[in-house]
Amino acid sequence: MLRQPLLLLARSSQVKRLVSTMPVSAGIVRGYVPGESTDAVVAATAALVDDGLTVTLDHLGEDTTDRAQAEATVAAYVEVLKALAARGLTRHAEVSVKLSAIGQFLPDEVAPEGGHRLALENARTICRAARNAGTSVTLDMEDHTTTDSTLAILRDLRKDFPETGAVLQAYLHRTEDDCRQLAYEGSRVRLCKGAYNEPESVAYQDRLEVDRSYVRCLKVLLAGQGYPMVATHDPRMVEIASSLASRFGRQPGSYEFQMLYGIRPEEQKRLAGEGETVRVYVPYGQEWYGYLMRRLAERPQNLSFFLTSLISKK
Repeated sequence: MLRQPLLLLARSSQVKRLVSTMPVSAGIVRGYVPGESTDAVVAATAALVDDGLTVTLDHLGEDTTDRAQAEATVAAYVEVLKALAARGLTRHAEVSVKLSAIGQFLPDEVAPEGGHRLALENARTICRAARNAGTSVTLDMEDHTTTDSTLAILRDLRKDFPETGAVLQAYLHRTEDDCRQLAYEGSRVRLCKGAYNEPESVAYQDRLEVDRSYVRCLKVLLAGQGYPMVATHDPRMVEIASSLASRFGRQPGSYEFQMLYGIRPEEQKRLAGEGETVRVYVPYGQEWYGYLMRRLAERPQNLSFFLTSLISKK
């Protein structure tokens, strides 16, 4: 019932101004998106690193329909990578890139070479900038219609940039097989539950089934030769992942936990204090409002989780 109203609000610049300027709302926004500028997100990164955490930065923007916008997103990544390097932060910070933000689905009249090819070349530019800065890139995963294209681009990028990270979503039926394909030496794989509203034909709908799939996928990744990145805020999944890591002889540093900026920050610091590598996913940029509203609209659980996180930061 809330999906359409939230999507309508996502397009309202007036509501965005109201939300971001009201004292309480402005505090909420800053709690989940540290800012719109490179300077703001680099400062937030430095603060997280000082707390013993590592970081991945996401310049907000997706479903790009304009070539100039795609190029501007690439330029923003190059800029933030240079800024991170200048502050000596790239040993602790990488970037996450949504391929739809850099042209993956631009129509032929906008990208005559094809959106897939354009996104691949733009991703190469970002990967090259990341390597020059002393860090790496992870390709975010979007809805299930993008999975094959994204994994194909990942394979091409890893020929020259083998450090490029992948993301897999446990609620998709296919993901356990994808984990087996990607659990090889040197392969960085972020496993999340999945945030998009997917049909029953491709994704588990029941929460318990999603959890079971997540655990099965964890077992594949932790038993493999790659570098698993366990993206979850679920206390049970954190406990299960720690237990499985011990069972498979994984030492701290051979895998990591990942959580969103502003979600369970005390738990992030607790895990880091126990010697775990914890990476905080930090979104930034001018598209924060649409991003936040779309995330809330995609699945009812997102709205519930967001509201709960406002009450307790643990």
